[in-house]
Amino acid sequence: MSFQSPTPKPQATVSGRPGTHHHGLHDHSAQGQSLEGALQQAGFYPRLVADVVADALDGRDCVAHLVHLETHFDRAEVRRHITVLVLTEDMLVITHVDDQQLDEAGEQTVAQVSTESVPVTQIRSVVLSYVYAQPQDYKPSDPVRELTLSIAWSGGQRLDMGPASCGDPQCEADHGYSGTIAQEDIVLRISAEADGLQAVQDAKLFARALRAVNTGSSAPTPHTGPGLPPRPRMGVFGNRASRGHQR
Repeated sequence: MSFQSPTPKPQATVSGRPGTHHHGLHDHSAQGQSLEGALQQAGFYPRLVADVVADALDGRDCVAHLVHLETHFDRAEVRRHITVLVLTEDMLVITHVDDQQLDEAGEQTVAQVSTESVPVTQIRSVVLSYVYAQPQDYKPSDPVRELTLSIAWSGGQRLDMGPASCGDPQCEADHGYSGTIAQEDIVLRISAEADGLQAVQDAKLFARALRAVNTGSSAPTPHTGPGLPPRPRMGVFGNRASRGHQR
């Protein structure tokens, strides 16, 4: 997570690459980690990703960032995907990078890159969903075990449908279908077990900074310790869709 004042700072040189400048990638977060440091820690083609992100920023200063690496196993092949969210004063820059092996030996690999720049004024919703362990024993110092960050800006909707039922195991009537409609353009799931407690905290701080810029309020001062006053939890955006009970 990276927070900084709006005053432009001198360009920084990427470690190990003299002469290459990435504007804003060295700004440090409350945890002392810069955007470039987060990319290096992820270890997923950090030089390539840093160049792509810097090009997408187009000279803008980084206000906050979130780096999330996912690993999937497809039979004998390991697939990795990194998502980098960079917030500036007026834009949310989203970068996706995947790699793919072209041969069984893994000697030929390609990286697929996509970037999207979204004006913060177009962001429609920022939804945070939390998972807490043992809620009956909850204390203010208890960490979030899992967090899902959903951001919507295009008006696109995802529809999840499934057969409806009435709860009677003996009923054979056609109850139609039911489902939920969710507004989302990007969804990131961060787990303390898989990604670490700090990654969950970083995602919360990023969401707070995004909401602050989106609503035009002052960016919040990051807090990392316990004892924060309770904040209203945002529910999941969605509408219930169903079809009538038919026999």
